[in-house]
Amino acid sequence: MTRSLFESGMKPILLNNIILKPLFYLFGVTLLFIFGWRSEGRAPDIHKYVLIAAPHTSNWDFVFFLLIIFKLRLPVYWMGKRSMFRWPFQGLLKRLGGIPVDRTEKNNVVLIMAKAFETSEKLIITIAPSGTRTTGGSWKTGFYHIAREAKVPIACGFLDYKKKTGGIGSVFHATGDMEVDMAAIRFFYSGISGRYPESPLL
Repeated sequence: MTRSLFESGMKPILLNNIILKPLFYLFGVTLLFIFGWRSEGRAPDIHKYVLIAAPHTSNWDFVFFLLIIFKLRLPVYWMGKRSMFRWPFQGLLKRLGGIPVDRTEKNNVVLIMAKAFETSEKLIITIAPSGTRTTGGSWKTGFYHIAREAKVPIACGFLDYKKKTGGIGSVFHATGDMEVDMAAIRFFYSGISGRYPESPLL
């Protein structure tokens, strides 16, 4: 349960470990170099925000975005569908900040995450908006509602397969006018190519 994760005081221990942090950094830098990728931009100087990971059109997105996170040395939580968290990798994924979410259950993830932001001094939650891996699909807006309810900004993390670059770009604040805000976010991602560009960005 998402609720028990935060109520138990769990942290992404491995990403915060003072000894392991440099190793994750070297691991990320090395693999990005081997794959021919480079990072752009820098992490926002903000203690709390929702970080979009997009466009999400392939399972490889998780791998490359995680390497970018390692390089930027960001101790982030990330939300993923519960089916990802299977033995024998379940424990490792959670210690890397993974939060399993069962999308078939009617639980109030928005309010739970907003409460987590309220009770944390520093918190970054990464969300790959669901729906973008299905051609003809569109983004679900849970990330927007979490940011608005928690009163935290939204940072646009990206992976551009055409340029083989990834990083963090613009930062937006939810105004309450979702149509206008989503149009601004759509504009940011308009020049970015996912692994399968035929899948829509928004």
